Amino acid sequence: MQSSRGTFKKLARLFTMMAAVALAPAAHAAYPDRPLTIVVNFGPGGVTDLMARALASGMEKDLGQPVVIQNKPGALGTLGPAYVAKQAPDGYTLAIVSASVVTTTPHLMDVPVKPEDLIHVAGFGKNRYGIVVRQDSPFKKVADLVEAAKGSQSVFFGSPSTPNSLIFFDLGRKTGGKFELISYKAGPEASLALLGGQVAVIAANPPDVISHLQAGKLRLLASGSSQRWPEYPDVPTLKEAGYDVSVEAWAGVAVPAGTPQAIVDRLENGMKRALEMPAVQAKIRQIGADPEFMGGKAYTQYLLQEREKTGAIIKDAGIPRIK
Repeated sequence: MQSSRGTFKKLARLFTMMAAVALAPAAHAAYPDRPLTIVVNFGPGGVTDLMARALASGMEKDLGQPVVIQNKPGALGTLGPAYVAKQAPDGYTLAIVSASVVTTTPHLMDVPVKPEDLIHVAGFGKNRYGIVVRQDSPFKKVADLVEAAKGSQSVFFGSPSTPNSLIFFDLGRKTGGKFELISYKAGPEASLALLGGQVAVIAANPPDVISHLQAGKLRLLASGSSQRWPEYPDVPTLKEAGYDVSVEAWAGVAVPAGTPQAIVDRLENGMKRALEMPAVQAKIRQIGADPEFMGGKAYTQYLLQEREKTGAIIKDAGIPRIK
């Protein structure tokens, strides 16, 4: 009798173990086991889109699955992240989140995504900025530009976006110079305005001006970012020229809140290894950006710090909210 009871208990435990395995196969499935989608928050063909495609090409090799790009532009780059925040937190739908979505846009308008809606996996690269004038401009160095802005008249600059504009607003705030904005829809339009003499100076991204610089029509006064442009290693940064001004335009990857930490870690490692691939680095540099990795925790902290810093610049510059 006792033998029968012992056999029954062993069988019961065996059936229980088999049932547990049958009911939770997903817990043992290797991630990823199907294609991933990266939602880019700007349209196809732009710097952010091309950076994302370069990153995806490397992540595909590391993850062993296709990584599909989907563009969802709109509302200053906030629609894409807002869409991803509402998707299943399973690691298969990722968002490209430009730093400005966190650091700048919330100071200017109501945004459809909150910081707690997403987990930032890592930062993977930065757009560069440069202070650019016409070749025949009387401004031969940044000091000339600042002295003119401190005169009786404002210096007019062209800009397609808030990050580009913040360079001049911050420079004016710290030097007492008067810089006045003329807005354009895109970087190439601002470059044409500079070439046509409609504005005196622009803060440009490399793809928008590099051909004009190489043709001798425009001149780079300084890098507006933390590093010199590799194409013009002899041109200093604004900080090296004596002005504590720098704008960083990081791009990062995020996933919906609630995504398991193991999946976040796998994606972070996949991004890191992708950025170590020479082909990926070359693709990102080719479009005028800098491939650089910043882990999720450090990147999240960086965004929060930049959010406070940018908010102060916008407040002091008196930039109104968009309604």
